[in-house]
Amino acid sequence: MLLSYLVICIVAFMASGLTFFSGFGLGTLLLPAFALFFPLEQAISLTAIVHFLNGLFKLGLVGRHTNRRVLLRFGTPAIAFSFLGAWLLLQLSDMEPLITYTAFYRRLEVSPVNLVVGLVLLAFVLAEWLPRLREVSFGQKFLPLGGALSGFFGGLSGMQGALRSAFLVKAGLSKEAFVATGVVIACLIDISRLGVYAKLAIADSSRFDYPLLSAAVLSAFAGAFLGNRYIKKLTMHGIQTIVAIMLSLVAMGLIVGLL
Repeated sequence: MLLSYLVICIVAFMASGLTFFSGFGLGTLLLPAFALFFPLEQAISLTAIVHFLNGLFKLGLVGRHTNRRVLLRFGTPAIAFSFLGAWLLLQLSDMEPLITYTAFYRRLEVSPVNLVVGLVLLAFVLAEWLPRLREVSFGQKFLPLGGALSGFFGGLSGMQGALRSAFLVKAGLSKEAFVATGVVIACLIDISRLGVYAKLAIADSSRFDYPLLSAAVLSAFAGAFLGNRYIKKLTMHGIQTIVAIMLSLVAMGLIVGLL
């Protein structure tokens, strides 16, 4: 009992603080912590609830900096194409993994979808680190395309946050607008995601550990509050570096089958 509180609350606090600037990663880090103590179906629902409520809290902290033009031009196609990606995922659900192996006492699989998304993320990382590409920004006319790609791959693989941040970080936004706009888009996508999980969550609600869920939410709030305190001390280049590092970690996790 105490161990579950310690592990989940510490992970929620650290992940929320560390991922505040990157705009993605909380769910990726928190899901394994919940899965240690709950069946996977419950762990997914609990993670989604914490992620959504933490997104609303972050919205209260930085929402006033949202770039409405980018939100509409990027967020609208992102949400629309996320449904297309989710539909395609259902069609491809029986596709065999490309590679299956055992490591760290786990059976790991590299699916075609995760491999493609991982390679796309690595391409964004390469664009961030190469001097000639570092200063490249995307014009406003490309925002709908970026939103469509982010939403589509998000629906297909669940990695919408990483792709969203990889594109928005090059969209010429201020550091505050980058964080805030990403938060709003994430909240909108979480609403649609929770709609899918609602039936499962209601069915399992009698088995939820509500005190632990509340503690995880409050820990994530504390991490987000701490992250917000430090946003003024970072430059946009610093945020781009954080995003590039997080993208590298997520990309390698997808490519080797850890995520």
